[in-house]
Amino acid sequence: MLEIDNLTHVYGGGGPNEHHAIDGLNLSVAEGELLCIVGPSGCGKSTLLRSIAGLITPTGGQIKVDGVLVKQTPDNLAVVFQDYSRSLFPWMSVADNVALPLRRKGMDKKARREAAQEALESVGLSEAGRKYPFQLSGGMQQRVAIARALAYRPKLMLMDEPFGSVDAQTREDLEDLVLKVRSHHQMTIVLITHDIDESVYVGDRVVVLSKAPAHVVGDLKVELPEPRDQISTREHHDFVHLRAEVGRLVRGHSLTH
Repeated sequence: MLEIDNLTHVYGGGGPNEHHAIDGLNLSVAEGELLCIVGPSGCGKSTLLRSIAGLITPTGGQIKVDGVLVKQTPDNLAVVFQDYSRSLFPWMSVADNVALPLRRKGMDKKARREAAQEALESVGLSEAGRKYPFQLSGGMQQRVAIARALAYRPKLMLMDEPFGSVDAQTREDLEDLVLKVRSHHQMTIVLITHDIDESVYVGDRVVVLSKAPAHVVGDLKVELPEPRDQISTREHHDFVHLRAEVGRLVRGHSLTH
């Protein structure tokens, strides 16, 4: 579903403020996989996501989504950002926020309304369609942002630290929601996070990036009992071991054997 070949990105254009964010990064993601990407703060995680989404043009290398070279935002891709309050239009109802991207697909008003309601139901907000974003909690607003992405029916969903602005309990609820969504919709998800525990809990794989300029320093497969549970999964010895391994890599250490 996603192929990244020798990706490089430099900010500053060769001037005194030049910054190498990504250097020779290679990565592939299979269809239906949930991949988590972690790394030190400022390592280029968000630059990578914006490159995949076609929001910025990388300095070098190439990215393919579903076999097509990314030159602009792909039609079969959706993005969920961390700052849900800025990604929702405050003057539009929740249902209208969710339905908005569907205009790009040429769907009529009735079809957009039905798709939006179905997406809201899938994130547990079936009764929230007539409300406005400011009437919802932060966690509920992020659910709306996820519903909007789901309504578009993307083949690839990118999530840029989507739970970084909510409290711990809401974060756990949203992590479980992502697992439910992936299982129900069978979509490919790339989730960028700074939370090591979260990456192991939700991911099929965890890719660890080096400090900038970013390249892959670890690629760990997650094999935990299903279904995952916030209590029993986090107590499992494989979870504890993987969390430690990812933590070592993020801090620049080698894996244990």
